[in-house]
Amino acid sequence: MFLKKYLQDIYYAVKSLLIGMRRTGYYFTHHKEIITQQYPDNKDSLSLPERFRGEVVMIHDENNEHACTGCTACELACPNATIKIITQIDTTPEGKKKKALNTFVYHLDLCTFCNLCIVACPTDAIKMANTFEHSVFDRSKLTKILNKPDSKIRAGIE
Repeated sequence: MFLKKYLQDIYYAVKSLLIGMRRTGYYFTHHKEIITQQYPDNKDSLSLPERFRGEVVMIHDENNEHACTGCTACELACPNATIKIITQIDTTPEGKKKKALNTFVYHLDLCTFCNLCIVACPTDAIKMANTFEHSVFDRSKLTKILNKPDSKIRAGIE
């Protein structure tokens, strides 16, 4: 019984190896589709997949307005504390007190690019960008403030 199982394992391992070698040989002899991209020579024509996760960015419109309400849903969804939302209390023209975003801190060096913060955001205020060149000599440059200076929440978003 043991010997039969042992020989079956060897048979399936060799079979799997030959299937992989056959596929490699096929791609070696049929040069129709080139999959490998020659980076950085092709920076101008580089095409990344639509679902590529590069870094979290906050979307601002032409009036420097964003959709972040400061609800901290993204901060709570993040598994390793990459996002820190600092809020403030604003008073509306009607006299009501309302929580608003003060600073959106994003630690790129801690991010695992899991996309959980994007899914958790109820207002779609943040998204994943296609940027991927993040090499720096100073680690503090990987901590980013996502809301632009003097930006405010877009009207109609609560």
